[in-house]
Amino acid sequence: MTTSTLRRALTTTATVGVLLLAATACSDDSSAEQTPTTASASSSAPASAPASASASPTGSDRSTPMDIRVTIDGQEVEATLNDSPAARDLASLLPLTLDLKDFHGTERIADPPRKLTTENAPEPLAPKAGDLAYFAPWGNLAIFHKDGPSASEDLLVLGHIDADADGLSGADRITIEATS
Repeated sequence: MTTSTLRRALTTTATVGVLLLAATACSDDSSAEQTPTTASASSSAPASAPASASASPTGSDRSTPMDIRVTIDGQEVEATLNDSPAARDLASLLPLTLDLKDFHGTERIADPPRKLTTENAPEPLAPKAGDLAYFAPWGNLAIFHKDGPSASEDLLVLGHIDADADGLSGADRITIEATS
C-alpha cells in the first residue's frame, strides 16, 4: 500500500470519526445552541469546518482535514488543509494562484496577499515532502518537495499535497481553491 493510499484511508477514517462525533454532540439539548454558530460561519470556509470546530471545544480539531483543490502547473492533485487557525485563515483567502520559486533545493515558496494569523498555533512539526507550510517571519507559503528541517515555532504546517516530490520540485505555479 502506497503512502498516498494510506494517507487517503486515514483521512477518510478521521473524517468519518469527526462526523460521528459532531452528530453525537448535536443529538443532545445543546444542538439548538450549536446551530447558530454553524450558520454564522464565513461563506468562504467549507461547511464542515465550523461543525467540527463547535463539536470539539478542546482544540483537538486542529488535525481535522479540510479538502482543497490544488492545481500545480495545470495538473490537479489531491490536497487537504488541517484545521489550525492559520490554515483556516489561508482558506479565507481562496482562491489563490501563486508563482513559486525554489528555496534551498527543499521547498517551493510563494507570497500570499497578506500574512496569516499565528495565534493558537499547534505544536511545531518537522515538515515532510508534500507538506504545505507557512513561514511566519517572512509571511510566505512553502511547499516541501523534500523533508524539511527540524520542527520550528516559526514554521506552521497547514496541510498536505498528494503529489510526487519530482512534480513538486519543479513546480512554477500553484492554484489553491476551496472545494464546494
